[in-house]
Amino acid sequence: MPDPAPGDALVRTLYSGISRGTESLVFRGEVPPSEYQTMRAPFQVGDFPGPVKYGYCSVGVVEEGPAHLLGRTVFCLHPHQTRYRVPAAALHLLPEQVPTGRAVLAANLETAVNGLWDASPRLGERIAVIGAGTLGCLVAWLAGRIPGCQVELIDLNPRRAPIAAALGVGFAGPPEATPDADLVIHTSGAPAGLAQGLRLAGFEATVLELSWYGTREVPLPLGQGFHQRRLTIRSSQVGSVATAQRARWDHRRRMALALSLLAAPVLDRLITGEDAFDDLPAVQARLARDPGDTLMHRIRYS
Repeated sequence: MPDPAPGDALVRTLYSGISRGTESLVFRGEVPPSEYQTMRAPFQVGDFPGPVKYGYCSVGVVEEGPAHLLGRTVFCLHPHQTRYRVPAAALHLLPEQVPTGRAVLAANLETAVNGLWDASPRLGERIAVIGAGTLGCLVAWLAGRIPGCQVELIDLNPRRAPIAAALGVGFAGPPEATPDADLVIHTSGAPAGLAQGLRLAGFEATVLELSWYGTREVPLPLGQGFHQRRLTIRSSQVGSVATAQRARWDHRRRMALALSLLAAPVLDRLITGEDAFDDLPAVQARLARDPGDTLMHRIRYS
């Protein structure tokens, strides 16, 4: 660790979370050279393609630092590590009602918040969310709390249906998905999911793309009814605050919102496994190769 500097804090990690989609791309060396700088984690050590210390879902307790932080539980966008020293300004206090183990979802929930800001859903809309991974589930859960909205979570894996029900939204496999959506949000990370999003979108609807593909090429069916239905494909990425909010919101305010939303106990359903820190290398390799039913996988440090 670096020597302490004025304003630094020393954090002892309690839990971290594996952001499975992005971290698997990093693990497999699939970050394209054009994105080596933009894809750096806030406290990354090393350079792509590797070796690299990566990750951004860390929860711990402050052992040294400013008096108002001592002994407090915090979230930090920091790689998997037992202890770390960072500027105190990089730490986010956990609300009292948010358990430490659930707080590993904060970075994913912040991405979901920013995505919905970019998507601009309206009251009463039919919203299709394609991909029931951690991000898709969080997006669907947030959208399902908008009055009057009918949210359908779409995934190839039928075992996601009970999770959708717990989150208070509908569920469908791709063949049964409801057409003519007012808004489609794609999070599956698979080009076929984005293609289905174009098929499900209604006239002049927006398809918001939250997946990141790394080095993969993504073919799109831009013939058929794409132009006749006047569809819009829009990107969203958490590195910048959504345009509509940017004049009043910064990253810190957005993270505080995400942390406050984690008070909902139902979100524990998205944490589907846990391993010790010493097992992390094998866990990362397994998830990059065959994630199975994994959503958020938690790492414990004691």
